[in-house]
Amino acid sequence: MSKFISLFVCLFVFNLSFSQAEIYELRTYEIDFFKNEQVLHDYFQKALLPAFNRQGIQHVGVFEELGDALPKKMYLLITYTDLQAFSDRDAALTKDEVYTKDAAAYMKTGASDFPFKRMSSSLIRASTVFTNLVKPANDSGVFELRIYEAYNEDALRRKVKMFNDHEFQIFEDVGLPMVFFGENIAGEQMPCLTYMLAFKDMEAHKKAWSQFGPHPEWQRIVKLEEYANTVSLITRVFLKPVDYSQL
Repeated sequence: MSKFISLFVCLFVFNLSFSQAEIYELRTYEIDFFKNEQVLHDYFQKALLPAFNRQGIQHVGVFEELGDALPKKMYLLITYTDLQAFSDRDAALTKDEVYTKDAAAYMKTGASDFPFKRMSSSLIRASTVFTNLVKPANDSGVFELRIYEAYNEDALRRKVKMFNDHEFQIFEDVGLPMVFFGENIAGEQMPCLTYMLAFKDMEAHKKAWSQFGPHPEWQRIVKLEEYANTVSLITRVFLKPVDYSQL
């Protein structure tokens, strides 16, 4: 009987730690051609972000892609204390009378004038080592979003371990300032991990990354069989914060 009790306790502790891990929601809004995205900006700034803040959801990041890529995209990064906070979000918005009033113009915008074509969303669970989002320096003007896809779940597990055991320290050594890091638990490009870095400008970005490859610890671990074939595809997007972003 004691074996069953021990197993139950282990499972309870695991599920508790899983449910309490910080959760990141990364939304991507694809702006429709020739549509005015100001409706979306007004909604974020005047209705959604203040409502999130009232729920205790802080440091909501709002970004646009650097450059003139088409279709234009906007990104929203939302941090939840755990999965329960994410689950409770919509019910709290429904009960928030201030939000209902402030969001009225956005909700009543007709289909012909609605700013975005589609919205996709990914859920990311924080690493057991890099456990919390770190608010970047106030002068951060360039954010680098990276998504590492793996060919199967074991490859992803090994890549996450590589970060946990080695790469976070290398990033700190060379001046690659991490905003968040985690393993995707829902969304596209699965299985994958996602992280974000923040820099003052592209010059700071280039300088920091130029020191990563030659770092002696990276040169050592990249040759280890344990970490072979962990990443099958890297997606990199450069972002800039809008003026009302909380990151």
